[in-house]
Amino acid sequence: MPKSLLGPLGDDGKVIGVIFIAVAFGMALCKERARPLGTVGHLVELFLESLIKILHWIIAAVPFAVFGIVASIVGTEGFAQFKALGIFVLSVQFALAIQAAYYLIRIRFGSWVRPSELLREGRDALVMAFSTASSTATMPVTYAALKEHVGLREQSASMGALVGANFNDDGTALYEAMAALFIAQMIGMDLTVQQQVMVVLTSIIASVGTAGIPEAGLVTMTMVFTAVGLPVQYIPVLLTVDWFLDRCRTAINVMGDMNVSCLLDGKQKGGPSTHSTMLNS
Repeated sequence: MPKSLLGPLGDDGKVIGVIFIAVAFGMALCKERARPLGTVGHLVELFLESLIKILHWIIAAVPFAVFGIVASIVGTEGFAQFKALGIFVLSVQFALAIQAAYYLIRIRFGSWVRPSELLREGRDALVMAFSTASSTATMPVTYAALKEHVGLREQSASMGALVGANFNDDGTALYEAMAALFIAQMIGMDLTVQQQVMVVLTSIIASVGTAGIPEAGLVTMTMVFTAVGLPVQYIPVLLTVDWFLDRCRTAINVMGDMNVSCLLDGKQKGGPSTHSTMLNS
């Protein structure tokens, strides 16, 4: 199976990859015989529809691919790696709990909102973030909770909930850094201090570019792995637990957005917010 669409068409010499792509597009085009091809736009639409069909087939085959990778690891190395995977899940949970506590402490001393009140009034947003694993889908709920229930100003609520949902993904950054360190330990690769710093920096950059959809962090994680020379073929191992950890880190992402909104609103309710003061100055 080719790793990319245009790879087999180059000079890698793997003819079977060309055949695989040809068969895939042939199957996708079978039901598109009646589509008109009078213009270049029609041709582009035909190619797009065929490509989307192939991508849907690939997505449907992902669980079988993950099963094959997991079976290969179990067959060659036993269940030791999955015992370590359980410790990794607990470690991520503990780290996210520390991050949540840090947010609540900042809210307690940096804004007029009380942490208990924020958790009580914003529980709908946190529960929806955990259930959907999507900060984008939770965005209107977060905004409504901050503005209508907590009582923040519209400027503060919109800056944290709407803008922060796209750029402030601290939980994802923490998870990707821990995932890189876990895989490095699993394969026995010792990362230098410079490589560990690179993991931190690339995790932050990758989290900013992560889409607010379920399990999008796995896509940007390839950048973190590539930056320090970790084999990306081990990323599917994380798929066995990512469905749960993704929900946990999404909830922390939303809590981080709430934290920013509360800090922007200032220490006095109804007074000029920090954000407004910065704009005026």
